[in-house]
Amino acid sequence: MHRSGFVNIIGNPNVGKSTLMNAFVGEKLSIITSKAQTTRHRILGIVNGEDFQMILSDTPGIIKPAYELQTSMMDFVKSAFEDADVLLYMVEIGEKALKDEEFFKKIKNSKIPVLLLLNKIDTSDQQVLEEQIQYWQEQLPNVEIHPISALENFNVKEVFERILELLPEGPPYYPKDQLTDKPERFFVNETIREKILLYYKKEIPYSVEVETEEFLEDEDIIRIRSVIMVERDTQKGIIIGHKGSALKKVGVEARKDLEKFFAKQVHIELYVKVNKNWRSNAQQLRRFGYNG
Repeated sequence: MHRSGFVNIIGNPNVGKSTLMNAFVGEKLSIITSKAQTTRHRILGIVNGEDFQMILSDTPGIIKPAYELQTSMMDFVKSAFEDADVLLYMVEIGEKALKDEEFFKKIKNSKIPVLLLLNKIDTSDQQVLEEQIQYWQEQLPNVEIHPISALENFNVKEVFERILELLPEGPPYYPKDQLTDKPERFFVNETIREKILLYYKKEIPYSVEVETEEFLEDEDIIRIRSVIMVERDTQKGIIIGHKGSALKKVGVEARKDLEKFFAKQVHIELYVKVNKNWRSNAQQLRRFGYNG
C-alpha cells in the first residue's frame, strides 16, 4: 500500500510555517527569518519514503493585501485550499484568529482533515497552553489540535506520523528522488533575499526582488550572477553600502549557504538595478513568477 498527497500549511505571518516545513523535509527550502512576510510563493517540499510521498506546501502568511504583489501572494494561499489532501493550520500561543475572516470560514467548513498546530509552546506554560487548546476547540470543533514547537522539534515527528495516516492511498506524483518542484535559480534568489531580510532594515527588504541571470554548473564549481532589483535609487545606495561593503556581506553569506545546499563550491557575483515600482506592475510581477 502506497500513500501520497498534498499537505498545505497556512497561517498568519511569522507563526513558524517555514520552520515546520524545513523540519519535515530536512532541507532549508523556505526562507526563515524573524521578519514577517518572508515567504512570497508557494514552495513545495517533497518527503519520500518507501511506501509514501508527502508533498508539503509552505504558503505566504495571511494578510490583507496593500498592493499588487500582496494580492498575488494571497492567490497562492487560496490555491492551497483547492488541492490539499490535509490542511495544516498553524497558530502560535496567544493568537486569536486569522487576519482574513474569509480564510477562517474556509477552515471552519473544510471537508478535508485539518490539523491545528499550536506552535511556539516552548515560550508558554501549562496553564496558558490548556486555555489555548480550549479556546481553539470552541472556535474550530472540526479540527484536531496538536501543540508543537517547530523550532525545538517538539511533537514534530508525532504530527508527521499523523499526517501519514491521513494521506490517501495512491502512487507518487513526483519522482522519488525529487526534493522540490522549484529550479536551482529559485533557491539562489531566495537565499540572497533571506540575507537582505536579515541585514537591512525598514522598507528595503520588502522592496527587493532577486533574479539570477546566470547559473553555470561545472563538475567542481557553480558560477552564479544575480541581480538585486530595488524600486528607488536611494535603495540601491543602501543595498550597496559604503564602498560596496554591504553588498559584499550579502554575497559572502549567501555563498556559504549555497555551498551547503548544493554541496559544491560556489562563485557568486551580485549587481543592483533600479526597477521602478515593480511591486505594483502586473507585467513585472508575472516575470518574477507572481500572478501565475
